[in-house]
Amino acid sequence: MDLAIMLEGQNGLTWPRWQRLARLVEDLGFAGLFRSDHYTNPRPPDKESLELWVSLTWLASHTRRLQFGPLVSPVSFRPPTMTARMAAAVDDLSGGRLILGLGAGWQEREHTNYGWDLLEAGPRMARFEEGLEVVSRLLQSDQPVSFAGRFYRLQDGLVLPRPQRPGGPPILIGGNGPLRTLPLVARFAREWNAVFIPREKFVELNQQLDGLLVAQGRAPAEVRRSLMIGGLFARDEAELRRVVGDRDPERLLATGNLLGTPAQCADQLAALAEAGVQRVMLQWLDLDDLDRLEALGQGLVPLFPA
Repeated sequence: MDLAIMLEGQNGLTWPRWQRLARLVEDLGFAGLFRSDHYTNPRPPDKESLELWVSLTWLASHTRRLQFGPLVSPVSFRPPTMTARMAAAVDDLSGGRLILGLGAGWQEREHTNYGWDLLEAGPRMARFEEGLEVVSRLLQSDQPVSFAGRFYRLQDGLVLPRPQRPGGPPILIGGNGPLRTLPLVARFAREWNAVFIPREKFVELNQQLDGLLVAQGRAPAEVRRSLMIGGLFARDEAELRRVVGDRDPERLLATGNLLGTPAQCADQLAALAEAGVQRVMLQWLDLDDLDRLEALGQGLVPLFPA
């Protein structure tokens, strides 16, 4: 298992913050750097929100080894034909380090504010399925692609130049839904990213995904298993009390958070690795707290190297 950092890009991300964080995350030896794709926050106030694909283009050419990508880029305001083109280009620019996280969209406020149709849950997931189909076909086919769906249509579509990686960057699908999300993972994804669930729930869904993959004629090992959790790391007990504040530590652990001092966090991560998690993506909310991020990297990355 290895460790990556995940940032909420709508939570005040600017060029100086992005550039400082990217360089630090790479220097500390983390396996990857991922970020959300939103116009704004679910509730006011609005904060700076550096555009996702522009920021990933900079990252591709200013880092050497980090894997990176969106968690996740929604088809609700990202047309899948353009997403496929951008992803292929950014992946080539990086030398094959992009992981293409795709999602259905969920945040009502940004869709209302910027004129995009979010749709009800059923049609939204149907649109997502079509978007996955379009992106997959465009990235994987060396011949022109045609597709006629309810939401998207292609007539002899072809991504040129062809991706340098056969099949293009791997698709990641995030979410915990056993009825809709996991079947889409089994059909389209090369990585499943579980989100804010405890170890026991991860084990349950992981086993279900294995069965769905076998039913699709795929080996379970074809899909990497990652988990996004909160990164509530503290250098000592005094700082831990400040980080936790008036929240219940047991509740934080039960809702999918890494919580504690270096030794405590190392034990929690080892338990996740034993459960089958192959990458932990730590959500780092304070974009200016570089000292604590550096301490986290120095304390934990050597135990779980990329």
